[in-house]
Amino acid sequence: MKYFILLALLVSGKLFSQEHKITYSKSSNGKTIENQDPILVYTNAKNTLISSKNIESKKAPFPFERNLVDRTSDVYYQIATLNESKDIQTKDSISLNNQSFEFLEDTKKILGYTCKKAKTIINSNTIELWYTNDLKVKGAPTVLGQNLGLVLEMSRNGNYAITATKIEKIKSFPKLNFNASKNLDLLTYRDLLWKSKFTTITVFKDQIINFSDDFKSNDTILRFASGTIAIRKIKFPTINSGSQVFADVTEQSNGDAYDRTGSFFIIPTAKNDSFLKGLEQGKAALPIYSNGNGKEYQGVVATENYNPAVELMRFFTPFSVKKYNALQLKDKTWQDNVYYRQDISDLKSLLSNQEVWVGIFIGNYDNGGHKVSANITIHPEEGLQVKETKVMPLFCTNNIMEMGGQEYGTMFNVDKGLEVTFKLDQPMKNGKLRYITTGHGGWENGDEFVPKKNSIYLDEKETFSFTPWRQDCGSYRLSNPASGNFSNGLSSSDYSRANWCPGTVTNPVYIDLGNLEAGTHTLQIKIPQGLPEGNNFSSWNVSGVLIGE
Repeated sequence: MKYFILLALLVSGKLFSQEHKITYSKSSNGKTIENQDPILVYTNAKNTLISSKNIESKKAPFPFERNLVDRTSDVYYQIATLNESKDIQTKDSISLNNQSFEFLEDTKKILGYTCKKAKTIINSNTIELWYTNDLKVKGAPTVLGQNLGLVLEMSRNGNYAITATKIEKIKSFPKLNFNASKNLDLLTYRDLLWKSKFTTITVFKDQIINFSDDFKSNDTILRFASGTIAIRKIKFPTINSGSQVFADVTEQSNGDAYDRTGSFFIIPTAKNDSFLKGLEQGKAALPIYSNGNGKEYQGVVATENYNPAVELMRFFTPFSVKKYNALQLKDKTWQDNVYYRQDISDLKSLLSNQEVWVGIFIGNYDNGGHKVSANITIHPEEGLQVKETKVMPLFCTNNIMEMGGQEYGTMFNVDKGLEVTFKLDQPMKNGKLRYITTGHGGWENGDEFVPKKNSIYLDEKETFSFTPWRQDCGSYRLSNPASGNFSNGLSSSDYSRANWCPGTVTNPVYIDLGNLEAGTHTLQIKIPQGLPEGNNFSSWNVSGVLIGE
């Protein structure tokens, strides 16, 4: 009897100490996801490792992550490899024992093993897990359900599933190079892992944009127009066609109390003349556009030898966020800054593998002005097929050199409006105009507060028309502490405006131009600009680039 008991214990111990490798496949709506990296789980009595086929074969792109469960202490480690020389890790001693499940009566066979069913709800998602105790080991393809048994299938909301496709016995547990004593806190770990997934190019950091006779440039950042413009040269890496590119700007008042026009822009230098020449030599160095209304407009349209500035993002400052936060209103907790972010992937051909002047402008006449930071981030998309596009700058009436005397966009007071001629050396498919428009004139009858139709003509034929207008400005009241309050219960920042609000980005509108033949074309913008009243006048800041295949 003693012999049989001892043999049973030895056999049981051997079975329990066996090491297994489980391969999992992912599916969506009952269909196996193509080109997936299968999940691999290694497990024994002491440890469970979650990895993948590409990681184990050293084919996974950086960063990648593996997860280790130490069952002797119920500790969960997350280990991320950011690049060839840097690993980070964090330790969790709580989550494994804090999981709760509803255990159901359902059973089914998976790979020949009898599985029981457990259910939980996480962030409104219903998660169902099928687990077996037949193999005398525990494990799961995620951290969820690690202590149930061996999870062979888990589904989310009935439409996404991770299912075991193969179970193998292995001779040894994979070696994992990590130091259990060098753990980061969870938030730091997540932040470093997240930032390693994309490239961040810092353009400006806490840059002052103000109006002063004492403004200064340095070896890196050049300033113009009494300090209201800052530019610096940035070398961009090669950006793959499937990658996405974002621009982000963070702004707070450093003294200025008012809402202002801002622009995050680049200066194309492919032609003999550029906007940079105007910055360095003054507005007179820029080519002149005239339409018969008696005014001269500097550097607003493309010519054979000149490209205007290209706006990556047009933004508007709020009424003195941060600086005037001491102004108190009941139930109002002001924001400390405003964060603007916009997808600029359609302009990446102007950046990829090029050295580019990148600038920022905020129109103001305040000695304190504004403090801004600006980044461009590049996010890879493996396997995404995107057709290459050509980008051609056409016009920009946003007078970025406003404090250098550049004329306001008042050319729409005559029927001709704004007209630009451009030449295509070869046909262009699926041409689109990336068009940004905002109306200005800050009194009750000014175009800032009066809806006005914008009409676009291609080769003298009206192609598109719309009335740009924003009715959501009241949503941003908490970014506008210095916004004036009126007797009707509204503040200045609440009022609807001609396609902009204090504290927001103005999004481009994409206008289909169709297939364009090689040769010379004209593009015309017409807007029924309002008449001046006393010293008040209306203007329109419009900018556009042609994008096509």
